Amino acid sequence: MNLADLNTLYEYNYWANRRILHAAAGLTDEQFVAPHDLSWGSIRDVLVHTMGAEWIWRMRCQEHRSPSALLDPQDFPTLAALTTRWTEEEAAMRGYLASLDEGALSQPLAYVSTAGRPFSGTLWHILVHVVNHGTQHRAEVAHILTQLGHSPGDIDMILFARELEN
Repeated sequence: MNLADLNTLYEYNYWANRRILHAAAGLTDEQFVAPHDLSWGSIRDVLVHTMGAEWIWRMRCQEHRSPSALLDPQDFPTLAALTTRWTEEEAAMRGYLASLDEGALSQPLAYVSTAGRPFSGTLWHILVHVVNHGTQHRAEVAHILTQLGHSPGDIDMILFARELEN
C-alpha cells in the first residue's frame, strides 16, 4: 500500500458518505431513528456506528489511545448533529493521513479493543479496514434508504473513479 492509493480510498469513502448523508436528508426525523432490520437498528444508529468506528480507529492510530466504547447514537438525535460531527471527524482523519509517510504504513500498531483485549496490526491494514467497514454499513443503509424512496444512487468505487477521470 502507498499513501496515494490510501488517500484515494479515503476520498472514495468520504464521497460515498456524502451520497448517503445527502439521501438521508430526505427522511423525516422519525424515519431517521426508526428501527429497521439493520446490523445496528436504525439508519441513525448504523451511521453513528460507522462514524464512531472511524473515530475510534483514528484515536488508536493517531493518538495511540484506545477508547473503551463507541459513540452513543443518543448523542446524535438528528441528521444535522451527525453530519456536523462527521464533518469534524473527516477533517481530523484527513489531517492524520496527511501526517503519514510511506514508512509508517507498514509499521505495527498495538491497540486495545473496546472489550479490553490487546491486538496488533499493520497500520495500512487497519486504515483500509476503516474504509471497507464503511462500505459494508453504507450498503446496508443504502438499501433501506432506497426502500424508503430516498436512494443514494450507486455508491460503487468505480463510479467515484470515473468522476476523478473526468
